[in-house]
Amino acid sequence: MNNLKEVDNFSEIFKLNTPLVDVRSPVEFIEGSFPYAHNFPIMTDIERHQVGICYIENGQKSAIKLGHDLINGKTKEQRVGQWLNFVKKHPKGALYCFRGGLRSKISQDWIYEHSGVSYPRIKGGYKALRLFLINEMNRIANKKIFLVIGGQTGCGKTILLNEFENSIDLEGLANHRGSAFGSNVSSQPKQIDFENAFSVDLIKKESCGHLLIEDEGNNIGTIFMPEAIKNKTRESSIVILTASLEDRLKISLQAYVIDMAEKFSTQDLKNGFENFSNYWHNSLFKIQKRLGGVRYKSLLNQLKLALNNHQFNNDLNDYLPLIESLLVDYYDPMYDFQINKKKQRVIFQGDYKEVTRYLREITV
Repeated sequence: MNNLKEVDNFSEIFKLNTPLVDVRSPVEFIEGSFPYAHNFPIMTDIERHQVGICYIENGQKSAIKLGHDLINGKTKEQRVGQWLNFVKKHPKGALYCFRGGLRSKISQDWIYEHSGVSYPRIKGGYKALRLFLINEMNRIANKKIFLVIGGQTGCGKTILLNEFENSIDLEGLANHRGSAFGSNVSSQPKQIDFENAFSVDLIKKESCGHLLIEDEGNNIGTIFMPEAIKNKTRESSIVILTASLEDRLKISLQAYVIDMAEKFSTQDLKNGFENFSNYWHNSLFKIQKRLGGVRYKSLLNQLKLALNNHQFNNDLNDYLPLIESLLVDYYDPMYDFQINKKKQRVIFQGDYKEVTRYLREITV
C-alpha cells in the first residue's frame, strides 16, 4: 500500500464541518457516528461478520484474503465508485473506520489506485474521534460560564435561544421538546449521536463568553443528559423568561398543533392527520395517571372535539381550552415546584424583550 495521508487535527475537522466517509459496516454506523458523516461501507454487516469469524478461527492473513475475495469485481467497483463520487463532491473531506486500521487503509488505497487522489484518513478512526469529543465536552463544560434559561411551558424559551449565536439548543439536538408532548415526527437520535453533536456545538462556540442553554431535566425524551452538563447546569445561574398566558397559548398552539399537523401531513399525505391525532392521543395518555381519571376523561373529550373541528372545519379554537388546562393545571404546578428548589440561583427575570436585552448586555 502507498504511504497515504493521515489527519489528526480533530478540532478543525469539526469546526469546519468536514465531510466524512464512514467505511464501517451499516450496523456500526447506526449505533453512533458524527455530524456530516456518510456511511459508504467497505463491507456489509454479513461480510464483516464472516471476516470476523475467519479472523478468530484462522488469523489475520486468512481474514484479509477472505475480505478481498468477498469484495471483488463488480462489488468492489460499486463501492469504490461511491467513494470516488464523494471525493469529487467533497475534495476536502476525510475517511475513517473504527480504529483507523485496515478498513480505512484499504479504502484509502483503492481510492488512490482509481483516481490518484490521496484522500486523508482519520488517525485512530472513529474511536479516536469519539474519545476526543468526550474529552472536549468535559473540558469545555468545566471551563465555560453557562446561563440556564428557565420559564413556564410555552413561554418561548427555544424561540429566545435561537436569537443568540452563543446558545445551544439541547431540544433541537435531541429532536424532542422535553415533555410528554415533546416527541417529533422523526425519531430521536442515538445517545452517542446526541453527545457527539452536542460536543461539536460546544467546540464551535467555545470562544463565546457565556453559553446559553435551556433548563432541562435529567433526560429529554429517551436522551439522557451527559453527567458533565448535568452537573454544570445544577451550579449555573438561571435567567427566567416570563410570558402571559395568552402568549403561552399562542406559542403552544403554533408548536404543538399547527407545526406538528403540518409535519405529519408533509411526512404522509394520506395518513398525516390520523398520525397527528394519534400523536395527541398518545401524548395525553402518557400523563393519564398524573391527571387523574376524571380530568383525563374531560381533556380527552375536549381533544376529540378539537380534532374533529380541526379536520372538518379547519377550526383550531377548541384546542385552546385543552392547552390552557394542560398549562395551568398540569405543567405550571410542576414548574413552580422545580423552580422553587433553584430560586437561589435565579439572577434575572423578565419578559421576552427584557430578557433579550439583559442577555445581550452581559454576553457581549
